[in-house]
Amino acid sequence: MRFAVVGAGAIGGFLGARLALAGADVTFIARGANLEAIGRDGFKLIEEDGVERVALNAKAAPIDQPGAYDVILLGVKAQQVPGLAKDVARLMGPETVVVTLQNGVPWWFFHKLGGPYQDRPVHTADPDGVIAANIPGDRIIGAVVYPAAELIAPGVVKVIEGDRFTLGEPDGSKSDRVRAVSDALTHAGFKAPVSSDIRAEIWLKLWGNVVFNPVSALTHATLVDICQFPLTRSLAASMMAEAQAVGEKLGVRVRISIEKRIDGAEAVGAHKTSMLQDVEAGRPLELEVLVGSVVELARLTQTPTPAIDAVYACASLLAQVIGPNGRLAIQPRD
Repeated sequence: MRFAVVGAGAIGGFLGARLALAGADVTFIARGANLEAIGRDGFKLIEEDGVERVALNAKAAPIDQPGAYDVILLGVKAQQVPGLAKDVARLMGPETVVVTLQNGVPWWFFHKLGGPYQDRPVHTADPDGVIAANIPGDRIIGAVVYPAAELIAPGVVKVIEGDRFTLGEPDGSKSDRVRAVSDALTHAGFKAPVSSDIRAEIWLKLWGNVVFNPVSALTHATLVDICQFPLTRSLAASMMAEAQAVGEKLGVRVRISIEKRIDGAEAVGAHKTSMLQDVEAGRPLELEVLVGSVVELARLTQTPTPAIDAVYACASLLAQVIGPNGRLAIQPRD
């Protein structure tokens, strides 16, 4: 199998490096310093235990270089996908599958779902329909990303924790192609179970993201802070109850309780969410796919979400105030 990794960042780098180290044919679709570093030195992976390995066989190519890959691992953030969709289409052959690794509600969420919402677009994920127009739904394999990793230098990724990527077909089938991707990831040292209900897996992760990401961005608090402060713990429970109601109207069943999910977040400890890190670093926020998408689906299903709506409004204003060139961080007193 020939793999193209679109986005040589933390998660794409982790996946691609391990696959290459296991002998797979991997090309990182990159630009700038990443493209230069990988082409010159291969891809360096620092594992969770500190062991350093270099995938010298990893290749690099620019996004505008067409090819026909068997599997495209789409590793960029959700808000970057519309701008890359036409380029991704040029990497596809007749049987290429695209594994989506984005957080939040994916643009293909209603593909093959069945029922009254069959094949509806998700506007927060694909505002102009450009993704769906260039990446057909039949090419999609969904994925839920659980590991944490960091791109510490061009072509160098450090693994923080985790090695699980849950995969699933939109129609719930255990197809030959999803099993082939699972086998390749497993051979590379990952846990890659195939789910018959990938939307439930997506929603379970979203269930935490819709709460903890915007609340942490607004308060600059870590997960343990949010969960242990009575008012924000109560807010988290209210938001989760609303998100659960939206999911249930779409046929999604969350298999754990709200209290257990909050306890799980508390157990992570003094962790800054990705959205808080983006606020402090001055990067664009994944607000629409993590929170706006739930608001969109709540309106679609006529589900009241007053707590989520209020947090979304405040976080949206925060993003606007910071703008494209600003950042915000709490500094200790002198």
